Amino acid sequence: MRYQIKHALVQFGADVILQDVNFEVHDKEKIAIVGRNGCGKTTLLKLIAGDIRMNNPDSDEECGIEVAGTQEIGFLRQINFTDTEITVEDEIKKVFQPVFACEERMHMLEAEMNRRSEQPDKMQELLWEYDTLQNKMEALHGYSWKQDMETMFQKFGFVLEDLKRPIGSFSGGQQTKVAFIKLLLNRPDIMLLDEPTNHLDLPTIEWLEGYLRTYDKAVIIVSHDRMFLDKIIDVTYEIEYHRIKRYAGNYTAFIKRKEEDLIKQEKDYEEQQKEIKRLTDWIEQWKNTPTKVAATRSKRMAIEHMVKIEKPRRFDTKAFHARYTPRIVSYTNVINAKNLQIGYDKVLSTVTFLLRKKERLAIIGENGKGKSTLLKTLIGEIPALGGEFRFGQNVEYGYFDQQKAVLEPVDPKQTVLDNFWAEYPDYLREEVRSALGGFLFSGEEAEKKMGQLSGGEKVRLALCKLIQTRPNLLILDEPTNHMDLIGKDALEQMLQEYEGTVLFVSHDRYFISRIATGILEFTPTDVKQYHMNYEEFLEEKQKEAGRNGTASGKNAAFREEGTGVNGKNSIQTGTGIQGGNVASDGTPTLSDVFDKKTYYNPLKIISRLERQLEKYEKQLEEDEQRAAELQMQLMAPELASDYTKLMELQNAVDALEHDQETLLERILETETELAEHRGVLSKQ
Repeated sequence: MRYQIKHALVQFGADVILQDVNFEVHDKEKIAIVGRNGCGKTTLLKLIAGDIRMNNPDSDEECGIEVAGTQEIGFLRQINFTDTEITVEDEIKKVFQPVFACEERMHMLEAEMNRRSEQPDKMQELLWEYDTLQNKMEALHGYSWKQDMETMFQKFGFVLEDLKRPIGSFSGGQQTKVAFIKLLLNRPDIMLLDEPTNHLDLPTIEWLEGYLRTYDKAVIIVSHDRMFLDKIIDVTYEIEYHRIKRYAGNYTAFIKRKEEDLIKQEKDYEEQQKEIKRLTDWIEQWKNTPTKVAATRSKRMAIEHMVKIEKPRRFDTKAFHARYTPRIVSYTNVINAKNLQIGYDKVLSTVTFLLRKKERLAIIGENGKGKSTLLKTLIGEIPALGGEFRFGQNVEYGYFDQQKAVLEPVDPKQTVLDNFWAEYPDYLREEVRSALGGFLFSGEEAEKKMGQLSGGEKVRLALCKLIQTRPNLLILDEPTNHMDLIGKDALEQMLQEYEGTVLFVSHDRYFISRIATGILEFTPTDVKQYHMNYEEFLEEKQKEAGRNGTASGKNAAFREEGTGVNGKNSIQTGTGIQGGNVASDGTPTLSDVFDKKTYYNPLKIISRLERQLEKYEKQLEEDEQRAAELQMQLMAPELASDYTKLMELQNAVDALEHDQETLLERILETETELAEHRGVLSKQ
């Protein structure tokens, strides 16, 4: 066990946040912490990180925190780079100080060993220390630190040239990514991640999933991304009503197990209540009968000694409920865009798509390609740079921007009710209360001050106000950001029941899979519409990748006769001198020469082998030169996010490296045969 919390209490003032918390981290566990917004998930992470303390550390010897040895805990806190003038590379390289210290000491030992080469006793001591440092370097991934840094930097959407920029020249979101990169490269024993997928595009999220799945230490994640949790997590802790419970398995397994446990608890509770009522009724009936005194006492004691089953509380699934019918029905074609060029000072992408009535089109792809820009262009917030688009007849749209919903300045002392009423002044109080109640602002919640609202509550209020116009087209930019899992489920249900059309941008793949009937994908090279749901889209992308991989694989592995990747002559694999009868170039092996009763001309064979050796060495040199050129292309900044092109180049490099290995084998075989034939000739 790496880490354990036992019976912890955490409270702020008189408010209890976490009560009787028992939490464990074992070996390489990938742990999720789930629960409603405000339940204490981030508070638990801060407790684990040591940022806050439990309120009852000395109340009982069974309470406290135990750590196995020295465990480095890494937590992505609020970004605060002390020196904004240094480059990003220098900032990230701070992570590798232990590696650099090892390298420096190893160089010192190498120099010392050169000086003491004739002192065996001292050499043994130096070699032992050097071996220890080598093992430490391997554990720190010290031999690949630069490659790891550059690869991860590019995976987060940067180009290598950005490493030379001052850290202060990046936006807050980009600085958060840099801090995240530092955390991943630091490789702590226990990694704490609070909403790690926020503001990451799908390719980066998918890469992060693979990285964390294979991470050889423990990870604790707070996230509302259900698909992300399902692909990584093997243990789920739920915080509900200030208490925490451990479930084996990912998020989907947790939901299933929680429902099963609840059903069993309800059944056991009902049966126990029936038994208590039966005993209580019997006691009431016979309590004044002298002959039943002992039996009455016995049954009363039976009730008192029962282990009472707590009345089950249904899921904390209080979520907004809203089903709205559009004011009018649109015609079939809702949006028709042809070669629509979008961007600000330059064209980011050119888009062609058709959105029809009642379709729900998800816009996905890498950040920076224009997904949100497309929505702003459609609503007229920014002008199109070229091409055209038009809305169909009777289309009335409502636009939701999660950034405005969360960041737009408001009077912090204004109540939720007054804020809503200011936008819809013609509503009666009962109508205002009803509308807000549908989005969880009922009773005292409607009197809550705007300055007290969480990000999720602000999103709910913005959606509540948007839906009052009863549009037949909803244009939504990241509607699930800041929402908890229950809120997402409710929004999904509302949109599935919605009778209008939906165009939305989202990075939440689970949300996309539940809602989308079509996909509009932004790639590094173009924008393509898929008339299929998300699962079918993923299958289609796999097929496309398979076709591209097969084509490049054929080009790399099955060359045209005598032609390699670089257009030069290539050798064919075959059985050499150790395994059979004929070498790859058709030259008889030495064993065949002596086995067969044929005329043996060593000078002719030696001449042929020398020409073959020269040919192999020349081809090896050309392959190495071509591989170096491809490696340079792989480092090109303009290809940093072009994963298809990068894959093609990498496949070509892999094929060339395979060719080089085969050529080296052939060179060795040829040199061996030459030596043997020359030996035979010298004896004649």
